[in-house]
Amino acid sequence: MKMKKLIVPMLSLTLVMPTMAGAAAPTSTAAKASVNTPAAELRAGLDYLLSEHFTLAVTAMTKAYDGTKDADAAYKALDQNALDMQPAIASLYGDAGAAEFERIFRAHNQYTDDLVKATKKKDAAAIKTAEDKVSGFVDEFGNFLGAATEGKLPADAAKQAIRSHEDHVQEVFEDYVAGDYKGAYEAYRKGYAEMFGISKVLSSAIVAQMPAKFENTKADTKAADLRSALNQLAGEHFALSALQMQEQYDGRAASDALIWAEAMNTADFKAAIASIYGAEGAAAFEKIWVTNHVNAQADFVTAVKNNDAAAKAAVEARIAGFTTEFAAFLDSATAGNLPKEAGQAALSAHENQVQQVLTQYAAGDYTASYKTNREGYKLMFGVGQALGNAIVTQFNDKFQEAAAPTTPTDPATMVKVWMQVGSSVLNINGTVTKMDTEPFIWKGMTYIPLRYLSEGIGADVKWDKKAQQVTIKAGSDTLKFWINKDFMEVNGMKKSVGAKVFVNSDNRTVVPLRFITELLGWNVQWDKADHSITLTKAM
Repeated sequence: MKMKKLIVPMLSLTLVMPTMAGAAAPTSTAAKASVNTPAAELRAGLDYLLSEHFTLAVTAMTKAYDGTKDADAAYKALDQNALDMQPAIASLYGDAGAAEFERIFRAHNQYTDDLVKATKKKDAAAIKTAEDKVSGFVDEFGNFLGAATEGKLPADAAKQAIRSHEDHVQEVFEDYVAGDYKGAYEAYRKGYAEMFGISKVLSSAIVAQMPAKFENTKADTKAADLRSALNQLAGEHFALSALQMQEQYDGRAASDALIWAEAMNTADFKAAIASIYGAEGAAAFEKIWVTNHVNAQADFVTAVKNNDAAAKAAVEARIAGFTTEFAAFLDSATAGNLPKEAGQAALSAHENQVQQVLTQYAAGDYTASYKTNREGYKLMFGVGQALGNAIVTQFNDKFQEAAAPTTPTDPATMVKVWMQVGSSVLNINGTVTKMDTEPFIWKGMTYIPLRYLSEGIGADVKWDKKAQQVTIKAGSDTLKFWINKDFMEVNGMKKSVGAKVFVNSDNRTVVPLRFITELLGWNVQWDKADHSITLTKAM
């Protein structure tokens, strides 16, 4: 069954880089732009993991279909990518959330393997079974993301994005099986670009869910968009280069289509440079980038295949010259914000990894080759960060976000809570009560009594002595804490507290102030002079 081709516009810097002439000047109240905010870091991390999943999934499927010797290593790399996602999930949603993620996500890699095997056998029933399993994954994973993000990414929207991703993977595979290699890698580029759109949506949902955890920064700023666009271009360049060199070494028919895809990636890179540094800068980029970089890689493959040490050394010298010349270009273009020495070090590391992927592959050490491949792919996201930071530093006013208009808050909806370390006074919107315990600092962390804060804002608190569990119901939300545990649950989703919940000497359950305020979205003011705590939130 031929999948309907979906049109996904390629991301380019022309979409994220404000035109130098005619860009509106930011307001004087705008904050300094940065590619290194907590939210931008989250998005970049998702850029890396999700896009790598796509590249490895397609590679593993096509290699398995062709029965190549490295097919097993490709699938193991794909599985490791899924495992590498777990720490990020655990940091957001706890160990239980990470375990559920692994159960759902890891299994779907097996479904694609089933599809490959069924296709090779031309077993229509088995193909249908595999496709049904993929559809089941789409529904289950979409529901997981909807629940995990507490609806910030609605389950239906998540399912639509996941379905589109799966369609692109299958489209690449079907074109490849049909021998339409150019069609396959055209679909590959669209599917690859789509992963960066998914990471933007998902990171924005997580940031909206946990604003304090990400220091109230945003994942969809102009600077974050730039960094992501560079991540996409650099990552795709590496993935296509490594795969093309393998295909060329093996004399496989897909090599020419991959060379075409690399040329399209170069054209996108050139357009990106033009949007920042004009046509002259773009022309200079293309000349340096192609002559002793992209073209040299093909010559390197030929030298390795022929076991020609002299030719190999000559190519390596050309590539070394490229790293020097391109580093100087970047230094000049960014007005020194990406220094030549740093640029050359990164470029040299990149080139060494590309070459090592091929030499290890040629030696039949496929496990090592895919390990290097993954390391090299990850390096490109450091390149995206470094170049993005240099450009944003150079043209900072063009990347600043307009200050959000302030909307007067109805005083009737604003809750203000005042506490003080060492004091039993609790002031909620001017109503003062006495607590039978006091906030305190222990091991550098401020703890507050859970019951008083919860009841003070109208939540219902229940204590289960047998289970050593505190349950808080606030509106439609249910929160559960356990004594001497460093995790809790929000509407059934496990979250890390960061430190153990415990009962103090006054027999009151206390929780870390930082955690509870991050969880519930309170604005916190800490007075160093008198150790008072003021919490405010529009309810």
